Amino acid sequence: MPAIPPVAPRRPHELTAHDHTRRDDWYWLRDRDDPDVIAYLEAENRYADEVLAPARELEDRLYADILSRVRETDAGPPSRHGPWWYYSRTEEGLQYPVMCRRPDAGRSMRAADVAAEARAGRPADEEVVLDENLLGAGRDYLAVGVFDVSPDQRLLAYAVDVDGSEEYTLRFRDLAAGADLPDVIERVYYGSACGASGESFFYVKPDDAMRPWQVWCHKLGAGPADDRLVFQEDDEHFFVGLALSRSRSRIVIHSSSKTSSEAHWVDAADPDCRVEVIIRRQPGIEYDAEHDGQDWLIRTNRPGPDGSPAANFALYRLVGGDWEEVVAHRRDVKLEGVDAFAGFVAVAERSARDGLERLRIIDGPDQHVIEQPEPVYSLLAGQNPDWDQPTYRFGYTSLVTPPTSVDYRVATRARERVWTQLVGGGYDPSRYRTERIWAKAADGARVPVSILCRNDQRDVSPPGVLYGYGAYEMSSDPTFSVSTINLVERGMVFAIAHVRGGGELGRAWYEAGRMANKPNTFGDFIAAAEELVSGGWVRPDGLVARGASAGGLLVGAVVNTRPDLFRAAVAEVPFVDVVTTMSDVTLPLTVTEWEEWGDPLHDPEAYRTMLAYSPYDNVRAAPCSPALFVTAGLYDPNVGFWEPAKWVAKLRAVGAGSPDRPVVLRTEMGAGHLGLSGRYDAWRDEARIQAFILTQFPGQD
Repeated sequence: MPAIPPVAPRRPHELTAHDHTRRDDWYWLRDRDDPDVIAYLEAENRYADEVLAPARELEDRLYADILSRVRETDAGPPSRHGPWWYYSRTEEGLQYPVMCRRPDAGRSMRAADVAAEARAGRPADEEVVLDENLLGAGRDYLAVGVFDVSPDQRLLAYAVDVDGSEEYTLRFRDLAAGADLPDVIERVYYGSACGASGESFFYVKPDDAMRPWQVWCHKLGAGPADDRLVFQEDDEHFFVGLALSRSRSRIVIHSSSKTSSEAHWVDAADPDCRVEVIIRRQPGIEYDAEHDGQDWLIRTNRPGPDGSPAANFALYRLVGGDWEEVVAHRRDVKLEGVDAFAGFVAVAERSARDGLERLRIIDGPDQHVIEQPEPVYSLLAGQNPDWDQPTYRFGYTSLVTPPTSVDYRVATRARERVWTQLVGGGYDPSRYRTERIWAKAADGARVPVSILCRNDQRDVSPPGVLYGYGAYEMSSDPTFSVSTINLVERGMVFAIAHVRGGGELGRAWYEAGRMANKPNTFGDFIAAAEELVSGGWVRPDGLVARGASAGGLLVGAVVNTRPDLFRAAVAEVPFVDVVTTMSDVTLPLTVTEWEEWGDPLHDPEAYRTMLAYSPYDNVRAAPCSPALFVTAGLYDPNVGFWEPAKWVAKLRAVGAGSPDRPVVLRTEMGAGHLGLSGRYDAWRDEARIQAFILTQFPGQD
């Protein structure tokens, strides 16, 4: 007998704005303290378990396949910080990494040798800096949000979140003694910096709506009540970030909205913590500042010397009050980031023509781009904590190439592979192929789509998964995943739609998918899906849409618009109740997010635009709706757990969900936006989702 889904009672609630009234029958589900809400979420979890029970054997096999490809006991790539090498290691059966270090006072050890020795076993001189497994013992969730070693390498500042709320508790550890100091600071956020003496520590605190807005200075040994407020951002559109410059002489405070920014600095050796502004904020002008040891390097979209726009950013050196151009603005290249070192500058770029990332090295008057070995790839951030180093560390990967850490020696332009993720289970990259194709959107825009499949799949038209995000100018780059291989090995195609709203093709690509242009994001995804089918990559009845958070909004919107295109969909912590959430200023992110999505509370046009695509407000009956796997986190500060819960309740009310195309909701009752934190738990969750997908395509398991 088929499992019977729970029914959330209707409790009508009216929401009125701009002379328009909406009725929300499930508004009551937002109250986490209501026992009826918890009971409903638990009932949904039980229903999901019943629906997924027949696929448990398949889930177990998928989970075992992931484990077979993972080297469970391993060590990560080492990075030099002063006279020490720092790296993480994992142990079979343990959920979390162990952070370690080895001494190298003479700086004679090569990174590749340190990596190989750590992988071979625990070196005799290895020290444990922080064992996250001890911190997470007996807990369902653990995340470390601050990990900051003092300049003299004596102390570690670390902050821990134990429920996914992203509220962290900050502590300080004496690394020689391996014991925590009595100093404890509650409710801190991401971002940190150590003062030059090692006796003062700067941290960020959020306001009641979880907006990071203050920077405080703590003196070790003093009580939190004696901490000094260094900086406060009163404009609710701005978030505050904090970091120590690599030169270790400046503490930089960035205050940024979605459309403008401002940076301040504090001398790391100044006991009075005097704050100086670098450039006053101006509407529409964004910048960030990197200290090159003497001057500020400014990456900015401010108009050029001739007044021409610089949407893709340019790089300047600020000398006194003068702006010296280092890298000019280019219409076809987005300048994404800058790292300054004693002897060179590394610049991250992205082509607005093909979306590929590049690294440019500025060595005195000379500039050159580091060549990469594959036509479609992704570059990953590398650890480069030292100021005076001859190499630049970066990561490299593609859909078929496991992550690799590379040290690039600037003087000789030689690259050395330091570390590569080891992949077991008989993985052979030559059995797979990756391509970049282009779909045509309704308005003529060319949308890049990255594809991974088996070599023997091109003429078969198998089922496939299409992933998308498309928000905040974030790029969904093609990276390797041991879990994705599960689906591809079973004959499925995996594709990424690089839709507008992301940053893949420069600032213009982002602008074309935000605010009033947001519907372009959904149209691009539909165009990518249609191209996969018409091009013979995927069979017509074989597509699965997948996305998380803002990508979950994307999934919800396209499922409403074109349910016929998708056999199934996976929406993880989906942002689906757009208008209601963006009208509630008591929620985290709302005011700041108005510059991303629009302000439906005060702007009637924004209200109408958002209402037209909001997945929750546009649920309607469909002749054959896709099977749906939806997730939520009870303590999620970014997307309230009630959004997916309300959406599922409303979908069921219009007839979605059937024994062969079920709608299931799983809420993690002890986690937040990122789900369960342990690696084994995450792999198990992924295996469960993959089993759900594969059951929609008998014969693919």
